[in-house]
Amino acid sequence: MSSNTITADVYDSRTIALHWITAALVLTLWTIGQCIDFFPKGLPRVYARSAHISLGVCLAALLISRIIWRTRAGVKLPPSDPGAMGKAAIGLHYLLYALLIVAVLLGMSSVWVRGDAIFNLFTVPSFDPANKQLREDVVDLHGLAANVLLALAGLHAAAAAVHHRVLKDGVLRRMWPGLSKRQAR
Repeated sequence: MSSNTITADVYDSRTIALHWITAALVLTLWTIGQCIDFFPKGLPRVYARSAHISLGVCLAALLISRIIWRTRAGVKLPPSDPGAMGKAAIGLHYLLYALLIVAVLLGMSSVWVRGDAIFNLFTVPSFDPANKQLREDVVDLHGLAANVLLALAGLHAAAAAVHHRVLKDGVLRRMWPGLSKRQAR
């Protein structure tokens, strides 16, 4: 058992904050990504795409911070279930991290392949301006990774809800700030 493994039933406040900020950023980025083409061409679309790109950079920085925190200092709790359900949860967490990394890297690749004006302050030059197929492929892969990520995050949230409402085993309390205090009253 490492020095960061504890028997308490909640994660530390930084781990919880990083989790929920990541969730909020992913949901916001996905929503903006789905709506970018609804903005009129010109400045409105440039600003929407720039906001998406800027938040994507924030997600990349947060993801790096989260991985460093998780591997070096964050509270590590034992699996809530030592059996198959616990192994599936661990696998899903690794898959979520992998998809976060893939979506961020594909987003960065999209900006580089497509070329983008960021808030009309500066421009990221296009890697290959004449290669429309490459641009479409990278953007489509980024969208696919984001959609799969959101679907798996939804499955993760549904599993947490089942643990809380059906199994009543306290698993959600580990990551939900203040839930254990409210239930204790």
